Amino acid sequence: MHPLALATESAEEHAEAGHPERPQRVAAVLRQLETRGLRPRMLALPAREATDAELLRVHDRTLLDAQAALAARGGGHVDADTYVTPGSPAAARRAAGAVLAALDAVLGGEARTAFAAVRPPGHHATRDEMMGFCLLNNVAIAAASAFAAGVERLAVVDWDVHHGNGTQAIFDADPRLLYVSTHAAPFYPGTGHYRERGQGAAEGTKVNVPLLHGAGDDALLAAFERVVVPSLERFRPQLVLVSCGWDAHARDPLAPLAVTTDGYTRAARLVFDAAGALCAGRVVVALEGGYDAHALAWCASALCELLLGDEPAPDPEPLHPPPGPDVSALLDAVREAVGLVR
Repeated sequence: MHPLALATESAEEHAEAGHPERPQRVAAVLRQLETRGLRPRMLALPAREATDAELLRVHDRTLLDAQAALAARGGGHVDADTYVTPGSPAAARRAAGAVLAALDAVLGGEARTAFAAVRPPGHHATRDEMMGFCLLNNVAIAAASAFAAGVERLAVVDWDVHHGNGTQAIFDADPRLLYVSTHAAPFYPGTGHYRERGQGAAEGTKVNVPLLHGAGDDALLAAFERVVVPSLERFRPQLVLVSCGWDAHARDPLAPLAVTTDGYTRAARLVFDAAGALCAGRVVVALEGGYDAHALAWCASALCELLLGDEPAPDPEPLHPPPGPDVSALLDAVREAVGLVR
């Protein structure tokens, strides 16, 4: 079994001048993996498009039709932030397909872990709505496919700076899926309060940690140690999917959390160690946000080094943001809301 597989999709035909969600994001990641000598050590997975059947496990036909119609008209904006070009539907299907290829490699025993360096991102897309740069919900599509393949319990850990409203909404009443998100609040899209815990039989399986602006590494790591990892340990997933946004980074132009490369790497190590203990290390990581090339590059290489069993090389240009606010009371409230307090 290979320790780490790599699936990629840069979606060159899905691009808009001046938009931060652009093909250069994936290029920065792949260039770094080559420079660090990591890419040749990773199992390269062939690209494919997600099928209608795979997409329709998660999305309504109306979303696919609206996407195709807008592309056929020459493209345009869904909202102020989210665009479609003539090539976007195919690009989005390939991004979702790359995450599915990564999932297949892990479920099939070809690789223990996988990293899907893809765009456009996905975690804001709901069943019937494109939003927040997202056209298809890549991780949600992978989760639904995992269930179809016989996985009984899986966890999605979302460390993007934005709450993954789409993923949570799609699985809000599904007790088979643990969704755990650390994100900035108040911030786009305005969801992710810690009282959002899931519906019906799924209550307590949706866990949100809304961090104050400027939270930094200490707050992020405290959230992972006190909420994220205990939630995983209680749920005992058979597979962990990661919605991997690196836009909480202090370098990122769109985000207010002031996390460093080292902070992100330490948080990732906690998740991967938990997965090692709980589900034989079966992890699939899918790129979400992250809009600074340096942060993307060094966070990506550190993540892949962790998954390959190496000690990650430190960021050569580290930042040292000021200490953030104390989040102890917030984490106490989160733990109580989701029943982690006994």
